[in-house]
Order: sequence, then structure tokens, then C-alpha cells
Amino acid sequence: MLSTLDRVSYWLIATVMGAMVAIVSIQVLLRYGFNSSIDWADDISRLLFVASIFFAMPLAVKEGAHIGIDALVEHLPERIQKGFVRLIAVVCIVLFAVVCWQAAFLVHDQWDENLPTVDLSSALFLVPVCWGTFHSLLHFVPYLGTGVMPRARRIE
Repeated sequence: MLSTLDRVSYWLIATVMGAMVAIVSIQVLLRYGFNSSIDWADDISRLLFVASIFFAMPLAVKEGAHIGIDALVEHLPERIQKGFVRLIAVVCIVLFAVVCWQAAFLVHDQWDENLPTVDLSSALFLVPVCWGTFHSLLHFVPYLGTGVMPRARRIE
């Protein structure tokens, strides 16, 4: 199931980023080439940018590419390192669960508020937050059992 969600996220990211680049490019061409513009381009491109970030977040968790400071932990014995990983996994699962719950609450609460330039709900900004936090939460669950997180390649 998790690999299916990952594949869906990859396709969503590609689609959203493609749409965002197209909209911004057309907007720049119209604004500077023809002294015209698309009213809704700013709102929609901002929505797509937020979506791309939250669709990508769980994939960073999966690859171990999220931000982490492990200068001290990497010098500790393996047993203690695994304990830290489990503790971090619990904290992240709880944090993501709370953020997902609150974002879902806000989606429900703000659904009738529209964006200023297009007849779409402003709550759409929070739908990717729900997706990204729940999907990320699912990636932290296996770390509870193994005590091991993947490590991204370091650039030195």
C-alpha cells in the first residue's frame, strides 16, 4: 500500500510541477510580452507550489533526505542510536497526526471560503497538508520496529 501511495505522489508531483511551470511561464509571457495577464495565475501557481512541497515531503522521509542533525548520535553505540530513531519516530508520528487532524478540521471549517480570483475553495491549500502529513506518518511507522532510518547521501 505504501509503495502505491509513493507512486501516486511521484505522479502528483510531476503533474503539479508541470502545471505550475506552464502557468507561470504563460503568465510571464503575457505580462512582459503582451502587457496582459491571467488574473488567477498567482493564486493557482501558489496552490500548486504548496501542493508540490507536501506531496514531496513523504518521499524525503522515505529516502532519509529530511533535515536532521546527527553529529552526536552517529558517534553513539548502535543500540542507543536505534533508541533515538524510535523516539524520533514516535515524536514525528504524533506531530504528523496532530497536523493532519488539524488540517482536516480546517479544510472542513474553511471549505466555503473562496480564493479571491477564482471560484475555488481556499481550503484546497490544506488538502496537500493532510495528504503529506498522513503519508509521512506512514513512512515513520516501520522505524518504530527496526530502529533504523535510511540515510541520504551526504554532499561533502
